[in-house]
Amino acid sequence: MWKEFRDFIMRGNVLELAVAVIIAGAFGAIVKSFTADLIMPPIGLALGNVDFTDLAITLKPAVLNDAGETVTEAVQVRYGAFIQTVLDFLIIAFIIFMLVRTYNRIRDQNKKEEDETPSPPPGPTQEELLREIRDILKAQS
Repeated sequence: MWKEFRDFIMRGNVLELAVAVIIAGAFGAIVKSFTADLIMPPIGLALGNVDFTDLAITLKPAVLNDAGETVTEAVQVRYGAFIQTVLDFLIIAFIIFMLVRTYNRIRDQNKKEEDETPSPPPGPTQEELLREIRDILKAQS
């Protein structure tokens, strides 16, 4: 069982997938910070100092006791958090699109360069070789 498990883990696709998942998690945190800390503040400012994560529709307000402590949390539809998540997704999708687009252009350019390299001159055809052999045999007889 351990050998099978080791073989499974050491298989190239599994390792590549594990690396991709780890990098994607780190990349997601970077994009979330980029969106929340760099993109959304100017957009919120342009819309009148709106913080998207605070946007919500309160269905039932919070219940407070005499000391001002929350007894029951408010019931809210937090559409601002949804907007933030959609923007995060769009930014990630756009960046991945740009990476794939750049990769494809580089790959196509390399293929084009390989295709443009001159091929060696073609060798003699089969008929030419047979004629040459025939002529050599005639000369020897």
